[in-house]
Amino acid sequence: MTNRLWMRFFLISLLFCQGQFSNAAEVVSAESVGMSSSALLEATSRLQQHIDDGELAGVVAAVARDGKLVYFESLGKLDLESGKPMPGDALFRIYSMAREVTSAAVLKLFEEGKFQLDDPVKMYLPEFEDQRVLLDSSSTDISQTKSRTGDITVAHLLTHTSGLGSRSSALYRENNVRDKNITLDQMTSNAARVPLFQDPGTQFRYGIHATILGKLVEIWSGQAFEEYLQENILDPLEMNSTMFWAEGSDVDRLAQLYRPTDGVLKPYKIESVPWTSRPTLIEGGVGLLSSVPDFLNFSQMILDGGKFKGKTILKEETAALMYQNGVPDQAMPIGDRGYWLGSGWTLGGFNLVMDPAQYSFPVSEGTIWWDGSAATRFFIDPKESTVIVIMAQVSPSSGGGFREIFSEMVDKAIIDRR
Repeated sequence: MTNRLWMRFFLISLLFCQGQFSNAAEVVSAESVGMSSSALLEATSRLQQHIDDGELAGVVAAVARDGKLVYFESLGKLDLESGKPMPGDALFRIYSMAREVTSAAVLKLFEEGKFQLDDPVKMYLPEFEDQRVLLDSSSTDISQTKSRTGDITVAHLLTHTSGLGSRSSALYRENNVRDKNITLDQMTSNAARVPLFQDPGTQFRYGIHATILGKLVEIWSGQAFEEYLQENILDPLEMNSTMFWAEGSDVDRLAQLYRPTDGVLKPYKIESVPWTSRPTLIEGGVGLLSSVPDFLNFSQMILDGGKFKGKTILKEETAALMYQNGVPDQAMPIGDRGYWLGSGWTLGGFNLVMDPAQYSFPVSEGTIWWDGSAATRFFIDPKESTVIVIMAQVSPSSGGGFREIFSEMVDKAIIDRR
């Protein structure tokens, strides 16, 4: 396709998006906010190449700067088997991107004085009172333990420094800690009966923390977790496509998840429990479906210091916690290679860019971001005043590096650096 035809296609797409998405900001020219529309056009071409090469079935991506939407594209197919085009309001399994939404609910209750960040979790969940620690964190022998030094605090849960582990760890799998067929209460009890991997506050270990935070939200608010989230985060932010399961007409927007097999994308299930009926486990860590327009709203609220369309969702000082590294000094750095070596973790549940040189794609120092294991990702960059949201459905999530390449091409589109 010639550049002229691509430009025509791009402009038509922008006009389409402006009319379709009432919950997204008005689409403006990239040049009006110091970016290049032709460079963004090249980003579209590159995303299409990923689809043509069979790395993705489809993708939705958006870029906003200074609160203005400058890019929105939906490409490829929602479902290869039916041939249905990818709609801009497609629903995606966002997995770990649910953590930041849950953390926002936690911080909302924090600013209401329902708890303090250094409160021991055992104050609210007594089952954690006598939890012990593995002698060897690589072992699954739960008989080999020692007494715990210190208590898990709410801050430890927000920053993955509690000593709890990953839902996919051998220890948790062997002891059936997490299963979507059990209740949130049961999973919380399971997490407390199994030893910690290490003493609280001593090491960063990515894990099930946000799901335990979901239970704490219930205790602090007196509401079911999903009800509190809906009333205090999702509804005020007009996140009408963010849900724990899809039903009715929403099912028709749910993107098929694929796995590359012998060079061909084949339908795949990460979870045995379908996303089209209410799960027994309402999971704040990995349990949400969402859309690109919804995450634009969520991200823009954070970039704007807790405000959304004139409403205060979070106080400015609360929103500021989302940009501050909350990992204790003794647990830094949080990783020993790649971007982990250059990152912190905030009390808002975000990865924080502390050393951009450790990243393989361009990011500004101070950017907060995260992604999901089925190929979703978002960035909030206060330095450049930009938000990037990109979502596809493939596992493993690399998709030919489409997220990293898209980030690079968006960065190249910035003309006026801040």
